[in-house]
Amino acid sequence: QVKLVESGGGSVQTGGSLKLSCAASGFTSSVHCVGWYRQIPGGARQGIAAIDNDGKTTYKDSRLTISQTEDENTFFLEMNDLKSEDSGMYYCAGFENWACKMVAGRSIPNHTLIKSWGQGTQVTVSS
Repeated sequence: QVKLVESGGGSVQTGGSLKLSCAASGFTSSVHCVGWYRQIPGGARQGIAAIDNDGKTTYKDSRLTISQTEDENTFFLEMNDLKSEDSGMYYCAGFENWACKMVAGRSIPNHTLIKSWGQGTQVTVSS
């Protein structure tokens, strides 16, 4: 059972930065892939960044940087130049092998196909 715990959310002013963390455990294979998703109130979760087990990354926004620790158990999402529309819940998702292959191909799987989620962390951007 994959366990994912996000942290680092909070309130920030427009133009500011935040770095979210995702502590991951319980991966059952040598493949450790993770994605970050954002959900605004009333909306669906949207994949915004992901990293595969070779460290290959893909993004939906150039203001984002996804990274991982050397042991591949903690993942980060750094967000810069934040705007009000970036406000929402941010979720870390654990990817199975098929999803990791999508990341290698520069795609982020639809949230409806993902089984492993963290509890989310709230980000609020205000002027």
